[in-house]
Amino acid sequence: MCIRVLKPYTPSTRNRSVCDFQFFNKTQSRRNLTSKLNRSNGCNHRGVKTIKNRGGGHKRLYRIMDWKRKQYLMSAKVISLVYDPNRNSNIALINYTNNNKAYIIQYKNIKIGDLITTHFTAPIRNGNTLPLKQIPIGIPIHNIEIHAGKGAQLVRAAGTAAFIIAKEMPFVTIRLPSGEIRNFLNHCWATIGSIHNASYSQLKIGKAGRNRWLNKRPKVRGTVKNAADHPHGGGEGRAPIGRKHPVTPWGKPTLGFKTRKKSKYSELLIVTKRR
Repeated sequence: MCIRVLKPYTPSTRNRSVCDFQFFNKTQSRRNLTSKLNRSNGCNHRGVKTIKNRGGGHKRLYRIMDWKRKQYLMSAKVISLVYDPNRNSNIALINYTNNNKAYIIQYKNIKIGDLITTHFTAPIRNGNTLPLKQIPIGIPIHNIEIHAGKGAQLVRAAGTAAFIIAKEMPFVTIRLPSGEIRNFLNHCWATIGSIHNASYSQLKIGKAGRNRWLNKRPKVRGTVKNAADHPHGGGEGRAPIGRKHPVTPWGKPTLGFKTRKKSKYSELLIVTKRR
């Protein structure tokens, strides 16, 4: 996707850029492929605020994605390119040979009319889905399954791609975008190619109101709050936080503190931890 930089005709358009939607389908989303999206705005099941700085935002419909393309084991045709407000990667509408339609993540260099195949013997081409043991070493992949049959869970963000670096039965070693090197079972499935919209990270918000459209509320530093509201607060003037390590409003360590459990089931599969 291209980025369109706005000219500073008004203060709100200064230092602001937007995505160019000229290749997207302008029609409404399909009703049978969307569902209502209820947002908690940072509250848990008891209504207690557990995540700050969330609320408001534009109303959205959730696009139901097809993360389990292998359930069809057939070819499909890309019929339109669509914008999805719920993720930074764009999506595409495909039509299977049995006339079932579904949404998938756009891969790089996608075009309307492309034929994509999901099969054990699918050719090595962008957009095709097949088991990891059938994919050559060094090929960029995305939409990777962690558990076979559960659907794609890894490498789904805009511009990302993973690479197969080794194969040793029954595992395939993959370098993920985070830098982590991890083993996957060779009968998990993945899609060939990297994800479209790599320029998303270069967008400039331009004004605070645009963040409010995205369900993001203003943030206030803990050091400028009262001592009753934040552990960093209180004191006269610009006082230090008075602790060895920064903490959250609830007293838990933050800003670099590792929260991953050392006894997690996947520890044995990780070859090199992420950066």
